[in-house]
Amino acid sequence: MTTVGATSVGFVGLGSQGGPMARRIIDAGFTTTLWARRTESLEPFRGTSATVASSVAELAAASDVLGVCVVDDAGVDEVLRGPAGALGAMTDGSIVVIHSTVHPDTCLRLQQDFPAIHVIDAPVSGGGDKAATGELLVMVGGPADVVGACRPVLETFGDPVLHLGPLGAGQEVKVLNNTVFAAQLALAAEVFELAAARQLDQEAVATVLSSGSGRSYAAEVVAGGGYDLAGLAAFAGDLLAKDIGILVDRVALTDSTLIAAADAALDRMGVARPRGT
Repeated sequence: MTTVGATSVGFVGLGSQGGPMARRIIDAGFTTTLWARRTESLEPFRGTSATVASSVAELAAASDVLGVCVVDDAGVDEVLRGPAGALGAMTDGSIVVIHSTVHPDTCLRLQQDFPAIHVIDAPVSGGGDKAATGELLVMVGGPADVVGACRPVLETFGDPVLHLGPLGAGQEVKVLNNTVFAAQLALAAEVFELAAARQLDQEAVATVLSSGSGRSYAAEVVAGGGYDLAGLAAFAGDLLAKDIGILVDRVALTDSTLIAAADAALDRMGVARPRGT
């Protein structure tokens, strides 16, 4: 059984979502150490009980549980690997929690390469607002005892916290969720085009799609963006393309209605997932 005693928590990735997550951990009373490349990312924590590390290695050495909430696979590897990376400085039996949405293989390779450290994946959904209120959806993959040991930390910002299976399972479910969302974006955009062509009131159609049997969060997003996907491209297109690509690569989907619909959304946004994924 893996146990973490008087848990000291480290956190790296203090952006719009990671920042509120770290604040919830601090406010719950955990001894917390932070590190950030940009000093301005640390400003919201001035006056809190958190300690600021001068390096990733110092952060890691102070942490029983280290949360990583950076942008992508390269960022995860940069923080955790190498001579100055976190994993080389962590105490045996410590836990790394990868909140970034990355390829499951990234998590599996880290565990294989650093067997004395426990790695779990725990990508999240809900954004900064949900993080601040402790209502993030947290999707966790890893051994049950390791997940249980750091569950009190995850529950400071997450509700629900769902253990979905072995290491990598959280990432698989996160990209599956995001691919379903993309597919629904394409369907909703097409519905609004049909409504306009038939001279139907698009605002009324949006109300139907938020209340009727075809209700869809994606339809609300499309309606809020002017009934097409152009506005989403700048801030969501590349991320959705990455996640759809991860799912295709991981599951080797072919002749998939889900992927065809998700790709249709990317086409409408003028974004293509990397081929070969």
